[in-house]
This record gives sequence, structure tokens and C-alpha cells, in this order.
Amino acid sequence: MKVRLGYVAMAIDLKDCSPSKTITYTRYEKLKDDELKLYKLNKLTEKNLENTRRILLYNKSHNIKVYRLTSKIVPLATHNNVIEWDYVSEYTKIYNSISNIIKENNMRISAHPDHFTIISSPREDVVEASIKDLIYHNNIMNAMGLSSSEGKLVLHIGGKYDSKEKTKLRFIDNFRKLPEEIRNRIILENDDKIYNIEDVLEITKELNIPMVVDIHHHWCNHKEDNLDNLLEQIFDTWNNQKLSPKIHISSPKSDKKKRAHADNVDFNFFYDFMKNAKKVNRDFDIMIEAKNKNVALFNLMENIKENENFKIINNSTFEM
Repeated sequence: MKVRLGYVAMAIDLKDCSPSKTITYTRYEKLKDDELKLYKLNKLTEKNLENTRRILLYNKSHNIKVYRLTSKIVPLATHNNVIEWDYVSEYTKIYNSISNIIKENNMRISAHPDHFTIISSPREDVVEASIKDLIYHNNIMNAMGLSSSEGKLVLHIGGKYDSKEKTKLRFIDNFRKLPEEIRNRIILENDDKIYNIEDVLEITKELNIPMVVDIHHHWCNHKEDNLDNLLEQIFDTWNNQKLSPKIHISSPKSDKKKRAHADNVDFNFFYDFMKNAKKVNRDFDIMIEAKNKNVALFNLMENIKENENFKIINNSTFEM
């Protein structure tokens, strides 16, 4: 069973390399004219794309193949009152450079639209804004040469609203109305309060889309500790996909803040899951959602190296 580790957005030990540089709408509004506003958006986007390229080169040098893009590459991209502009063709050269790094190094790239992207909302304006955000993410993925079978978007079901059952039905209905290319990008994740693994599996089976299981969320929100009975079903949702299954992992920050992410991944928390995964014995990828980002990945790999049950392949990949 081969496993690859990845991390989210920021390589924290790379100097001045944030891919999420932005401007507040209040500050944007104070700029004197559209020309200056466009200039500011252009410069920030260019810097974010260049820093994304730097991060991917860093990942290449450390054999890290799994990476989640920030959703903030283009500042204010989906704000209703911001001027519309072409944030793709302006930067064809750098998008192509990013694409080449991804393809030449067999990297797995994903994105996780923000918490306000909720297609199950009973409010039409929220659903419309969510679709606008999904279109933005799809544009970025396409610009980087990532087809819908390669560049995936992680979504949650949403809030409880009128009832869980009505919300699940509304998610299914609104999902089916999305453009095909976006539908083919979406993978669904369990959350830490409302929609557990069983809820998400029900929807993914109905829509024939993959599920990514978040181990920390499951720990916070489960009927019983039955992950070993469900993991094979979760991995099977990836059977018709180009990519292997993926899971998310982080550790509780503390007993009082159990839903918050710790700086690093607790090895015992990780190892308990790995013993369950070994029963399924299938290759998969892990997205680390710890506060220490890439450093948390390296720290976890140091723990893994000390355990005789793992065989190290490189800086981010091992077998069990």
C-alpha cells in the first residue's frame, strides 16, 4: 500500500511566497479609477501566480506530489461589485509554466472553495454566488491545463437549514444543474458537525462522484467508531476515477478546541487511521491540513521513519 503526503497552499519556509496576496474591497473602492483598480488586481494576481510556481518548484525539489491551491490566487475574483477582467489570458505564459511543472512531475492538484460556496442553500442568491465561485475555480484549473479528471474541487454539503434530508435533496438537485465540467470536478467531504460519512456516502453514491474522508471531522462527528467498516466503501467511490482515493488529516488542537487544527499531525492519531487503511490495502493520497503546512508534512515523515512498519520511498511517500 503506497501513500503520498501533501499539504495546503503555503510553503511556510519559503520567503515572501504567499500565493494569497489580496486587497480588501474597502481599499479597492478607494482607488481613484478603474485603470488603477485593474492595475492593482493585475499585480497581485501576477505575484500570486509567480509564488504558486515557486511553491510547485519547491515541491518538486522535495518530491511532494500532492498539493492544494489557494482559492485566493485572483483577489476579489467573484465579488459582485469588482470590475470584470480577464485573469486567464493575461498570464498564459505563467499558467503554461505552472502546467508544465505539474504534468512533468505527475503532481496531484486540488482546490477547496471557501465555506460560503454552498450549493445546498435554500437562498437563491447564495447558490448563484456559489456557482460563480465554482466557475472561477474551474477557470483556474483549465488555465493550468488540469482537466476535470485531474483538478478536483472539494465541497461540503452545507448547513442544516430546514432539515438535513431536505438539504441533501437540494444539494443533489442543484448539483445536477451545474455545467458538466464542474460536476466532474467535485468531490464531497464529510464535516465536523452535521454531515457525517454516512450522509456523504449516500449523496456520492446517488451522484456517482468521489468522496474524500476527513479523519479529524469523523473523529468530531460520528455515530459510532465505524470507519474501518466504511473506508472500503469510501475508496470505492474512486473506482471510475483517474486519480487514486484521497483523505484529509489533521489533529485536534486541544480537548477544549477539538475542532481546531493543531500545528502538526499527532503520529498516534495518524497511525490509528493507517492501521484501518491497511485492512483495505489500497494506494491513496493524504492531504495534511495542519497549521504548519509543509513543515508538518516533514515532521510527520520523521515520525514515520522511526516506525518499522513503514518503508520510506522519498520525502513525502511511503509504503505500509
